[in-house]
Amino acid sequence: MDDPVRLDWDQVEARAARGDTSYLRELGARLADRHEAAAERAREYGRHLAHVVRVLALTRGRDSLTQLLRLLDEASTGLHPRTVASLLAEHQEPADLAAVVFDRPRTDRLDELRGCLFHELILRGVDIDDFRPLRTWTIVRPGWSALAWLPDRLRAMETAVDFPSRSLRGSARGGGSGLPTEGRMDPPTPRTTLRSALQDVATTAVHTSIVAAPEAGDWGGHGAWVFRLDEAITPEQVPALLPTLPMPCVDGLGPTARFEIAARPVDEIWRLLFATASMGGMYGEGVHGAYGRLWAWRSLAGLSGTAEGASAEDVERHASQSTWFHFEADAEWFHNDVCADYGIAALSPDRRRLAVLAATDTD
Repeated sequence: MDDPVRLDWDQVEARAARGDTSYLRELGARLADRHEAAAERAREYGRHLAHVVRVLALTRGRDSLTQLLRLLDEASTGLHPRTVASLLAEHQEPADLAAVVFDRPRTDRLDELRGCLFHELILRGVDIDDFRPLRTWTIVRPGWSALAWLPDRLRAMETAVDFPSRSLRGSARGGGSGLPTEGRMDPPTPRTTLRSALQDVATTAVHTSIVAAPEAGDWGGHGAWVFRLDEAITPEQVPALLPTLPMPCVDGLGPTARFEIAARPVDEIWRLLFATASMGGMYGEGVHGAYGRLWAWRSLAGLSGTAEGASAEDVERHASQSTWFHFEADAEWFHNDVCADYGIAALSPDRRRLAVLAATDTD
């Protein structure tokens, strides 16, 4: 078998018909060895190609941008456009990106890259009105992209966004943030051991929406629950109610075990959801800025009770009118690794709906 690509299948089948099965076993073993060697060689090519793309993306200037776009349009690099867009937004000048990436014919294969880059730039505070190609993109972009749903301007709640820092051969990201000291509403201990009779009423669609951020960030565990309250409650009643609800994230929590909670503004909740999706869990890299923005909004929509299919403006209005909480607990469901566990609760404006998201990850 000098050339396995030209292996004669008729000959293989004839050897089998003559009962020469030992030959087939030896042939299969040689093919398996060559397949593994070829696969490892392909993986090595992939690593080299990814590094070349990274170097081009991180080398500032229009010449490197032009060469990178030619490579991405002509070849399959294996890198998702959202990854390349994140690198470009971090290291290239907005004026160069507008001129080279966006001011181009739409006959190439780079619209997904442009869509991701557009939102990466918005998140970094770039005013699209300063660059004609960016303004034009809002008109000519493909309507099939999920990113087209997002606002074309940075919203008030999208503040102080955290991004990873990348170099040619390394990267670093923030470690997240734990429960803040301000706004604390920890219920007194010992807490009641009586369980609430309320039942989870989250539909499949609502559950999917709420967990969008940790699902996108590939967090190890996450859950979502929605409860319709028998009567309106005040925000001050939420901290005592949460540990009694039928949710795995608080199952087995003793009356004196740690349950800490703080009322938080919606911008800090959005920022937590964005970091969850964009930078991922312990060992993931997340979905980066553009899709991190999208899935943070989706989680916010589910938590705030915004109707499915609503606009971003509707989500923002519902979210701003809701009351938000951030909590942590020493329940078994949580791994309780540093900055890798959190719970979010949202009380609706009419104070008769309470939605909860819990997420956890570990090394």
